[in-house]
Amino acid sequence: MTEEILINFTPQETRVAVMQQGVVQELHIERTASRGLVGNVYLGRVVRILPGMQSAFVEIGLERTAFLHVADIWQPRETATERPIERILAEGQSIVVQVIKDPIGTKGARLSTQISIAGRMLVYLPQEKHIGISQRIESEAEREALRDKLTRLMPADEKGGFIVRTMAENASEAEFATDIAYLKKTWADIRDRARISAPPSLLYQELSLGQRVLRDFVNPETTRIFIDSRENFQKLTTFAEEYTPAVQSLLEHYTGQRPLFDLHGVEEEIQKALARRVDLKSGGYLIIDQTEAMTTIDVNTGGFVGVRNFDDTIFKTNLEAAVTIARQLRLRNLGGIIIVDFIDMENEEHKKAVLDEFNKALARDHTRLTVNGFTALGLVEMTRKRTRESLAHVLCMSCPTCGGRGEVKTARTVAYEILRELLREARQFNAREYRILAGPEVVDLFLDEESQSLAMLSDFIGKAVSLQSEPSYSPEQYDIVLM
Repeated sequence: MTEEILINFTPQETRVAVMQQGVVQELHIERTASRGLVGNVYLGRVVRILPGMQSAFVEIGLERTAFLHVADIWQPRETATERPIERILAEGQSIVVQVIKDPIGTKGARLSTQISIAGRMLVYLPQEKHIGISQRIESEAEREALRDKLTRLMPADEKGGFIVRTMAENASEAEFATDIAYLKKTWADIRDRARISAPPSLLYQELSLGQRVLRDFVNPETTRIFIDSRENFQKLTTFAEEYTPAVQSLLEHYTGQRPLFDLHGVEEEIQKALARRVDLKSGGYLIIDQTEAMTTIDVNTGGFVGVRNFDDTIFKTNLEAAVTIARQLRLRNLGGIIIVDFIDMENEEHKKAVLDEFNKALARDHTRLTVNGFTALGLVEMTRKRTRESLAHVLCMSCPTCGGRGEVKTARTVAYEILRELLREARQFNAREYRILAGPEVVDLFLDEESQSLAMLSDFIGKAVSLQSEPSYSPEQYDIVLM
């Protein structure tokens, strides 16, 4: 199945859409003002130890202290018994840690002292001394060949270990050698910074979303990577030359008049991915509810009545829902505990077919999953590893009007939509001036933090842009008047 990747750059955010057969399969958004922390390495300071919880709070320079559990503290394999946290750490101690989970909701970042640095083909584990192979590489002969290839490249005194990534299945020794050199240099830089820094300090920052696309997202099915910014196209081309040469030929600078995400229907998919209801082609629909503890997905037949009998209607709706749910999990980046309430089926063969279809659709997911069969109540329980905020949490905030029962887009999200809409209007109409009518929060943002963004766009389109605050407007409401 062919795959294309679209990268939309603005000074404020990077947005990535992974397309298969023209259909959006994944969405990723990273904002310049709030980049994810997963993968970052810090020199932290232990501020509090909780023996009862076998955990510690570590200051790494964020708004909230980060959380370190004893299970995430690396201990040598030769250690006979695991020591309690109060015998490993002391309050005030400096410690090198890596973020393994972003701050989510009211929870601080989760940390580990086992450092792992990802490259294109390999993941380097400087504290371990073994070679692991991705579970997605199933052929035992291929696993052994990769292990032998990597072993030949490792010096006898090598203190670290490596995990071979899925995309390294057909990698050459030269590609492995390039990755090893990059990873070991990165680790050496981290150690050097740790020696001369005082906690809390950032020692290593994970790659930007655009760079991670080239390192992590590309696979044998990827045919093209469209980039709609000349500056970032050149930056990623330079990055690819040095770190991912095999990807370089896939990069293409998109220069069309129509915005890249509009052309491929991605903007519409983003709006749909924020909705509670998802319509199925058959006439059925899903209701997706995301809470702090879990996500529930309810399948309904809606207006679909089938052509044979009611059991057939239920079966076909559930089959379609299984594929759609797998895609929605990726689009919305839903994680944690997920409960799927398929429509009740009496036929055991139908249940098995729906579960098989669900697992087949979930196999495309790069995130770690566990799926249990149908429970006695007819529910399917599953977990999906949660490392970053969901799409709704990135783009939306709790509604101040309804007290958090629903969600509306943040002022920043609306402001960025206005900037994109202004660009569309400027390309379509030749107005003397453009006036933005929006709620006070959006106007205040344009007058303060996003004033430079607005000025840059005004210079780019060569027209004046004015602002008018409308207190009666809802947070998402705005108008652009052509003067």
